[in-house]
Amino acid sequence: MNIAIVGTGYVGLVSGACFADFGHSVVCVDLDAGRVGRLAAGEVPFYEPGLAELVQRNAAAGRLRFTTDTGEALRDALVVFLAVGTPETPGGAADLSQIAAAADSLAVALDGYKVIATKSTVPVGTGHWLEGQIRALAGRPVELDVVSNPEFLREGSAIGDFMRPDRVVIGTSSTRAADIMREVYRPLFLIETPILMTDVATAEMIKCASNAFLAVRISFMNEIANLCDAVGADVHGVAKGMGLDKRIGSKFLHPGPGYGGSCFPKDTRALVALGAASGVRQQIVEGAIDVNARQRQVTLEKVEQAVGGLAGREVAILGLAFKPNTSDVREAPALYLCRSLVEAGVRLRLFDPVASAEAATFLTDLAGSIRFADDAYDAATGADAVVIMTEWNEFRSLDLPRLKAMLRQPVLIDTRNVLDIAQVRALGFDYHCTGRAQVSKVAVAV
Repeated sequence: MNIAIVGTGYVGLVSGACFADFGHSVVCVDLDAGRVGRLAAGEVPFYEPGLAELVQRNAAAGRLRFTTDTGEALRDALVVFLAVGTPETPGGAADLSQIAAAADSLAVALDGYKVIATKSTVPVGTGHWLEGQIRALAGRPVELDVVSNPEFLREGSAIGDFMRPDRVVIGTSSTRAADIMREVYRPLFLIETPILMTDVATAEMIKCASNAFLAVRISFMNEIANLCDAVGADVHGVAKGMGLDKRIGSKFLHPGPGYGGSCFPKDTRALVALGAASGVRQQIVEGAIDVNARQRQVTLEKVEQAVGGLAGREVAILGLAFKPNTSDVREAPALYLCRSLVEAGVRLRLFDPVASAEAATFLTDLAGSIRFADDAYDAATGADAVVIMTEWNEFRSLDLPRLKAMLRQPVLIDTRNVLDIAQVRALGFDYHCTGRAQVSKVAVAV
């Protein structure tokens, strides 16, 4: 099947490469000529495990192409996926200007029946609005069906999520469009992937509600972790005990410095804005947003307490991406911590296995107070403390004696609980973690 993807960001590029690997003929279109040129040369503009190889293999096989010409992309395509950005407005609602621009391009280029499928995360009602926009802008009778086909890709494991998904959601009231979308995803039938067929509005809500619920779980566990610190409980034991309940499950019960990235912060605020506009306040999601914001302050206070005051200190930050296996630093907790520490008079040494270059573009105004290190040990050299902010696997296996030798004082703040408490404390570190304060004390006594 011939497929066009509008937008070559994270969702668009992963989707395009995976659809091509299914055997479809895919053309990805983007207005950024420089980006298209780099992609055509096999250069992927962000880090995602396995993606560069997937793009290069399918481009070499002739199944994946890139262009800036929307008309060319649509000419032979039966299905057009919209994977453009929907950033938030100052009021928190989703900005649909890129969707509107895509509708304008589609209206001009449509030359036969098309299925227009939105993969972008959009407010409920967008599909209905989009179809009306395209028909109005076309100024002539056009054949199309608008489908909601939300993505559920986790950065760092996106290819596996696409190839072996928990479910595929297809929202449409058209039998013709439904049959075509089933054909698009036919390779997944072989592994018995659940295909949920519903109406457009429900599919849009499934995406919004899913992201909000996961954010709520994270914020809930961060509140429980803070309470564990206060009352002497072990949040790891609490999470395990909760997760064994099949009604709850074990996923997203890991405490830390808060959620970040391109999805949860934006999508929770968009759901709150949609609720306000609809007269149905989303109080639980509002609470999750507030807890997430407070968790940044909790992390800052933990660092301040550990080093005994911030002014004049030097601190090493290990991990800048919002999660491991990605270069994405959008709304990353580490970047909020960097800014807060610099404002308090701290000089920083920063290291991330893949996200340092990306982080540098977000922290240009801090250039006089930060230095990017070559590795974790370089970052720790002469520092008053090390703070682990992202749970990269390489931080789980740090050479702790070597790390300690590099530090001015052996202070280690582990916001992600990646290290073994007993081991770290036995080596003489002043170790601070999340939701396990009493465990640390017991480990010292032992």
